[in-house]
Amino acid sequence: MRKKTESAAPVVVIGAGMAGARLAARVPGVTVVGEERHAPYNRVLLADVLAGRYAPDVIALPATEVRRGVRAVRIDRADRLVHCDDGSVLHYGRLVLATGSNPVLPPLRGLGATLPDGVHPFRTLDDALALRAAVRPGARAVVIGGGLLGVSAARALAECGAQVVLAQQGEHLMERQLDPEAAALLRVHLEALGVEVHTECRVRGLRCATVATGESVRGAEPTPARAAAPTAVRAVQLADGYELAADLTVLACGVRPRTGLARAAGLKVRKGIVVDDELRTSDPYIHALGDCAEHRSTLYGLAGPALEQADVLAEVLAGRPARYEGTRALTRLSLRSPDPLHALDLAAFGEARPLPGDDVIRLSDATRGAYRTVVLREGRLAGGVLLGDLGAVAGLARTWQDDEPLPPAMSLLHLLTDDGGH
Repeated sequence: MRKKTESAAPVVVIGAGMAGARLAARVPGVTVVGEERHAPYNRVLLADVLAGRYAPDVIALPATEVRRGVRAVRIDRADRLVHCDDGSVLHYGRLVLATGSNPVLPPLRGLGATLPDGVHPFRTLDDALALRAAVRPGARAVVIGGGLLGVSAARALAECGAQVVLAQQGEHLMERQLDPEAAALLRVHLEALGVEVHTECRVRGLRCATVATGESVRGAEPTPARAAAPTAVRAVQLADGYELAADLTVLACGVRPRTGLARAAGLKVRKGIVVDDELRTSDPYIHALGDCAEHRSTLYGLAGPALEQADVLAEVLAGRPARYEGTRALTRLSLRSPDPLHALDLAAFGEARPLPGDDVIRLSDATRGAYRTVVLREGRLAGGVLLGDLGAVAGLARTWQDDEPLPPAMSLLHLLTDDGGH
């Protein structure tokens, strides 16, 4: 049993994203500090806000008391204090870092600390709203990055009527999740919607032009950084010298854990803030979870593991035995459309790329627009990808998460039936 002084000690959470909000909903009396002016929201649905399918209030998470628009600037571990940019100081018994991640800004010519007008990251609700305000039918939009976020942004911009080019440096789209065959089908889907896809395409820089006095910036909400920007993007320059004309450029080049606050406080940081199975950092009174946390050398960067970590930490803070042993994460992407023929559902889990000696089972049904593949390794399900018809995904995910040897008598094709072998 914990000491009374510890159980009564205040819990402060820095970060009001999905992980911080989930924890606050499960631990009474938590003080949450959040930089964004919005109430906590479901970040997974940002592309739906960009496409105009959802208003911001629709993606709001269940009510959580948050000190909005406040940024924590320093942690005093000796006195257990958090100093904020509004001058307030918060005492904590336990501190939880849920600081999330920042979009990666690639080292491109013409891209400095101040973003040129028309250049947008795509990570927050404000980013989605600024893009929504900027895009017009016929606008030329270039999305740099063909991962999960880039594909979602390109699809949403196309729905808004923009002429979209998606530039991916890798060999195929969504390299972390998809095998080449599934990525090729995704590419066909995007191209059918008018998205021009370039793979193995390295972007060198941006060509910008000076904004004339009084010229309106297309769409973006005014921020101090943008207000001072003297230039606006006109084209994206590729390494081969070719230029893609651009009214809007979206940076979807991945994310990087926000660890500056932890590092300045002297906590152990590698790629992320290092935590143990109780989500505890190198300071026993400070925990971390979500995108900023590195557990057993793994950074997840996905909503599912962040929510699972929050549930475990809620038990730990309540004094109940609980341990986080990692998440076998399933990635799902629904490319919605008013026209059902233009919708696409996608799911990926585990390792979709086979190693020497692995067995691969693949089914493709062009008439139904369905594709399924699974990888078997030493008698276990190692991973898989499904596009179109996701009827088998629940059973396959359970089989993969159980990580048990498959019954010897099981037909390999039976894994790809609608119950995934269950």
